[in-house]
Amino acid sequence: MKTSNRDLLVLLKDESMSNQAIEQEVEQLNELLFHVESADIFCRTNEIIDMNRYVLLQDHKTLVEVMYQNELKPFIFLYNKN
Repeated sequence: MKTSNRDLLVLLKDESMSNQAIEQEVEQLNELLFHVESADIFCRTNEIIDMNRYVLLQDHKTLVEVMYQNELKPFIFLYNKN
């Protein structure tokens, strides 16, 4: 698995966990987030509402293009289906 460059804040209930157990928990969290944060999952769970053209866009290519934009044009909304 690719090593991710992220900061995680992990709050533990049990103070008696060893450093090895904590490292294992963090590695499992990284693996989970690696799979969840993919572009494919993003495109399945989001859609674009374009109020300028009154359309609902759900295609993969358009969603990926919008994902990498710094800001959206006026009256174009990124909507989470959840």
